[in-house]
Amino acid sequence: MTEKDPLAEVRTRIDKIDTTIQQLVSERAECAAKVAVIKQQQGETGHFYRPEREAQVLQAVKDRNEGPLSDNVVAGIFREIMAACLALEKPLQVAFLGPKGTYTHSASLKHFGSFFKEESVDSIEEVFRLVEADGANFGVVPVENSTEGVINHTLDLLMNSSLSIVGEVELRIRHNLLSLEDGLENIERVYSHQQSLAQCRLWLDKYLPNAQRIASNSNAEAVQLSHKNKQSAAIAGIQASELYEVPVLKPDIEDEPDNTTRFVVIGKHQSPPSGNDRTSLMVFAHNRPGSLFGLLEPLAKRDISMSNIESRPSRKGVWEYVFFIDIDGHRDDENVQAAIEEIEKASAMVTVLGSYPKAVI
Repeated sequence: MTEKDPLAEVRTRIDKIDTTIQQLVSERAECAAKVAVIKQQQGETGHFYRPEREAQVLQAVKDRNEGPLSDNVVAGIFREIMAACLALEKPLQVAFLGPKGTYTHSASLKHFGSFFKEESVDSIEEVFRLVEADGANFGVVPVENSTEGVINHTLDLLMNSSLSIVGEVELRIRHNLLSLEDGLENIERVYSHQQSLAQCRLWLDKYLPNAQRIASNSNAEAVQLSHKNKQSAAIAGIQASELYEVPVLKPDIEDEPDNTTRFVVIGKHQSPPSGNDRTSLMVFAHNRPGSLFGLLEPLAKRDISMSNIESRPSRKGVWEYVFFIDIDGHRDDENVQAAIEEIEKASAMVTVLGSYPKAVI
């Protein structure tokens, strides 16, 4: 009697599981197609993406997970399944700061999956313009970094745009030194976006103190420049390394090990409550004593947590400022509504930039 091969048994079991998974994914895609038909019959047009629904599904996936894969890995798998099903209904058009391989591109992929139509543009302004002109359904722009703080340029654009924030993405930033050179001693120039140069300042001071630091429009552009120029390197992510075939010479050169950038998703539609939301406010405050206290007191009274506050010159008067405030909750929540109404009484103007699901993965 021949002993059974334990490896063959496990592989046979895996084949059966794979067949079942494939059948269920196909069944889910058929259901998604039916959803699109029902929405069209009900008069819905345009895209069928619902950020609050996706956030709820992904959170449920994480809550159900019992391992051995991590919560974020399992949620990422379901993100791709949902993205593929949504593309059957109608592919989304998403604008981001390009070219391909930028961190904004990576954030777009993390949020929307791999099945959207990519609209790569040359500036953050162009992302806003394209969405405003219906050249894209959504745009993804950086808003703050854990090391360098807020992206003031994005705040200034939000100040003057009619678009809403409909989602957010948090991306762990891993900076790598990419180069066709064999060693650090051969590098005379380092290309990168100015934010990345700032986030790797200490490492560059220590290991490449004499190399010229040249700011580029994006990290992906920096990789392309380093590919064309000898004795040069670029700071970028692993995706740019793979796309442009420039190997990693030194990995993880960021000064802060937990370096993370928060991106926001901008669009023309409001996001309904998901159950775990954030609201971004823009508040023009009167230039008088106690004005900031008047903005914050309504939040404290209602036990509303504030995750961020930034100020920018309002450009409407000398020494007048606009405050950008992120709070927990959705604009449709009763306590949030009441707080906003009270803040309006204490300030010159309040604009809700958006209520949207908190980043799930």
